[in-house]
Amino acid sequence: MRTAVIGAGAMGRRHLQAARALGLELVGLADQRADALAAVGAEYGLGSDQQFSDAQTLLDSVRPECLIIATTTPSHAPYTVAAAEAGVRHILCEKPMADSLAACDQMIASCQSHGTRLAINHQMRFTESYQQIKALLEGEQLGGLTSLSVIGGNFGMAMNATHMFELLRYLTNEPPVEVTAWFSDVPVANPRGEQFQDRAGSLRATTASGVRLYIDAGDDQGHGLTLVFAARRGQLVFNLLSGHLTLSARKAEFRERPTTQYGLPQDDQQFEFGAPNVVLSTQRVLQALIAGEGYPSGEEGRLPIMALVAAYLSAEAGSRPIPVTSAALPVERVFPWA
Repeated sequence: MRTAVIGAGAMGRRHLQAARALGLELVGLADQRADALAAVGAEYGLGSDQQFSDAQTLLDSVRPECLIIATTTPSHAPYTVAAAEAGVRHILCEKPMADSLAACDQMIASCQSHGTRLAINHQMRFTESYQQIKALLEGEQLGGLTSLSVIGGNFGMAMNATHMFELLRYLTNEPPVEVTAWFSDVPVANPRGEQFQDRAGSLRATTASGVRLYIDAGDDQGHGLTLVFAARRGQLVFNLLSGHLTLSARKAEFRERPTTQYGLPQDDQQFEFGAPNVVLSTQRVLQALIAGEGYPSGEEGRLPIMALVAAYLSAEAGSRPIPVTSAALPVERVFPWA
């Protein structure tokens, strides 16, 4: 399949690796930075006639069947729309999906009207660690997820909380319906440019059935990323950076005792998944997109943006809970996400 990539940064390189691993035919690369374009193009054997400083020229010249958008967030919607209009059949776009809900809607509508498949690169469902975590949580030993607590360094709400909103949806089959947020006063600058900002702080999100997501990523925290999955009968503690997972659960004979008896005898297990392999999980997203089954769609990519917008509104309103509904959220507001 004729495949092109827009964006020659770190993520663009990973996408090129994933496309090559799938045996896709690399036909073009676009980036406005001449030095990055030349370096990455040479690294992947793309000739000067396959390197473009303008995305539209790439689309017109090489006519890709599959396009990967690995640029900063404000360009996601214009590139997606241009690609759909140019007849691209498969589009994989980096997250965050867009910098406004209106832009998300524009991307979805354009792809629907042109018969284009759109995927957003939320990869967690394709990783062995989260597949195992989901299976454990749904099993008899743990008895179902009740809350997920994410404790990390200053990782940015747009950059990483969006992954956690999608993880919550993957584990529960429910998106957040309410978000309360407490943001730090000083925005988090982004190395991609002065125009980009993220936010540090903490938030609480809940699903319709009452499962809670807690995120604590303050600007005074500078190390690590740990996820604690609480269930009625036990816990999973996952060090995302090392891939080490610990399970502790009540012994079988005590499973139905009241939750107030939280110190009962337990069974422990250890699992090792290794550091995250972003290239492999991205490869699996791309593979699912091409197959047309099980990929994170544009509609699914919009859900974390809704929750993120609600978090901003909550923090700005004195940490008032905000419902995650279209009626409660500003569709046209543009956010400074990278």
